[in-house]
Amino acid sequence: MDSDYVNKILMAVLSTCLALLSLNIAAGAIFSPAKPAKPGYDIAVQEKADEHKAGPAEAPQPIEVRLANSSPERGQSAAKVCLACHSFEKGGPNKVGPNLWEVVGRKRASEAGFNYSAAMKAKGGEWSFEELDKFLANPRGYIPGTAMGYTGMPRDTQRADVINYLHTLADKPVDLPKAAAK
Repeated sequence: MDSDYVNKILMAVLSTCLALLSLNIAAGAIFSPAKPAKPGYDIAVQEKADEHKAGPAEAPQPIEVRLANSSPERGQSAAKVCLACHSFEKGGPNKVGPNLWEVVGRKRASEAGFNYSAAMKAKGGEWSFEELDKFLANPRGYIPGTAMGYTGMPRDTQRADVINYLHTLADKPVDLPKAAAK
């Protein structure tokens, strides 16, 4: 093959690629879609009033009532998510979070060898059943600035089960509070 012939073929391929690239750039400039201010789609949904609800949402039962109906076995199962950051055994190590042995009745931010957040230290007090219930429902809402990254347990009964389990983690467990007689 002659070198002029090869040059003509390569020039034809190069010219074709250049023409296609130019057409692509021009088409992109002419037919480019408008970018939305906010990504995604707005979906308008009309809310229906619930005919079965007569009034405001029912208030949660007091912790004493929920603890009376709770189960430490269910609590142990629900507390498995806590094992990623906490240990439960006596003399167990502190992990990302402190050891939870004898946590019920313990002064807040008092586990030896664990570096608590300033917010937890400033809160003071002790871990009563009520305090644990409020904290486990929404840790960052109850103690803003806490280092605990867990979002919380929204179900009241699940929290009661976990708290009942935590109260058993002691040499001498604190007595469960009694529900007031009506």
